[in-house]
Amino acid sequence: MNIYGVVYKDEGKVYYFNGKNLRIPNNVTVVVDTNRGEQFGKVVKKVKLEDIGDMKEDLKEIKRIATRKDYDQYLKNNKDIEEALKYAQKFSDELGLNMRFINGDITFDRKQLQLNFYADDRVDFRELARKLAGIYHTRIELRQVGARDKACIAGGIGVCGKALCCSTFLNRMDSVTINMAKDQNLSLNPTKINGCCGRLLCCLAYEEDTYVECSKGLPLVGDKISYQGKLGEVLSVDILNRKYRILVDEEVKEVTVKDEKNT
Repeated sequence: MNIYGVVYKDEGKVYYFNGKNLRIPNNVTVVVDTNRGEQFGKVVKKVKLEDIGDMKEDLKEIKRIATRKDYDQYLKNNKDIEEALKYAQKFSDELGLNMRFINGDITFDRKQLQLNFYADDRVDFRELARKLAGIYHTRIELRQVGARDKACIAGGIGVCGKALCCSTFLNRMDSVTINMAKDQNLSLNPTKINGCCGRLLCCLAYEEDTYVECSKGLPLVGDKISYQGKLGEVLSVDILNRKYRILVDEEVKEVTVKDEKNT
């Protein structure tokens, strides 16, 4: 199998496709087959079969390297998406629906137009869908998204200064709990542990296993432990470096777990 990583938008998620006999350099645009229909994308990397594991069973194909005609169609589709978002917002306001449209997508073959919107409550948008179908003569899908999905779709910059994980490399939204923040010894201040969406940071979930593994054998802050025959109190713990600071006889000592047997 000749496997390539393809993105539909710059800095977007990477999806994998079987290029069969094609030889495609990076940054070359292609037309791919998906469950929703044809899509226009860009090759960003060549991938080894062992790197994608079980995903190889579900790979769709790259149909062809994009032509100038394909690119013109792609530009037209993008223009129609912007127009459809304006129509959708106009119609929803006229119908008295509390909907805020975020973005949209139309399959390259124009078999489906999907518009994503945010709303506080469930919305009956059947009449709105009929109005849009009358203009674009294709299948219309209106998808209500939550706060996490809204951030994933819209994108942005996280508190770390980098592009949001959910809009770049994360392929699924794992559940995130407050205990994960506690496992990392983070302050439970919402401004520190919440992302742009107002929910707990996604990175807490995919970093959890590393922190749990590194914390093995480390004490907790406030624990009373023996140090060189004297009782001390743990002041702070550096989980990733596997170190902790302890107060003994009003003097602060730094200890690493590997040296603990010598204390």
